[in-house]
Amino acid sequence: MAESKFYEESAGSARQKKEAKMFQVFHIAGIIFFVFAAFGVFLSFLFVPSMIDQAQKEDINPTLSILIWCLWIVSIGAIGVVFWILKKRFNISYDYVFVEDELRVTKVFNGRRRKFLLILKSDSILKIGYCESDSYRDTLSGQRGKKPKFLTPNREPSEGKEFIYILQSDTLGKELYILECRKMLLEYLVRAAGVNKFVRK
Repeated sequence: MAESKFYEESAGSARQKKEAKMFQVFHIAGIIFFVFAAFGVFLSFLFVPSMIDQAQKEDINPTLSILIWCLWIVSIGAIGVVFWILKKRFNISYDYVFVEDELRVTKVFNGRRRKFLLILKSDSILKIGYCESDSYRDTLSGQRGKKPKFLTPNREPSEGKEFIYILQSDTLGKELYILECRKMLLEYLVRAAGVNKFVRK
């Protein structure tokens, strides 16, 4: 029987329930501010013409009043945008799919919207190891201040999982990635890349 070359797992937030609630709070807040901004635009069709007529009767320039009104609407809409952007920081997970000899990584927002990030090809992997090992510290120092890219929402591994690092070479140089996975995925990666690229210490 041929050995399977397909494996998948996810790295979810250790605070998933709390972050899911925070995501909803920011999501709803963003919608509320968008609705207020839209309502302000609707009111503009009613009030701005009357503001202009009133200014003409009093022989004054209505520009300042209209500008203040527009800034009010824009400010409300901008707050909505901020909430909409900030919500993406909550309830994030990463899907790892190993197919044939490559690892495909996808970022998932609130368990629904997915964003494909990258493919780690086995022939481009230079080194694999545990983040708690000396080899990781040596590899990190060799990056000359270049920070590793975390492909996990956690800063400590969940139960039954390990933090591993993968040093990859691409057209732009070397990139250091941090994954949170079970030993099964690590075994698939080591077999594909070659046992000689796995540093235990």
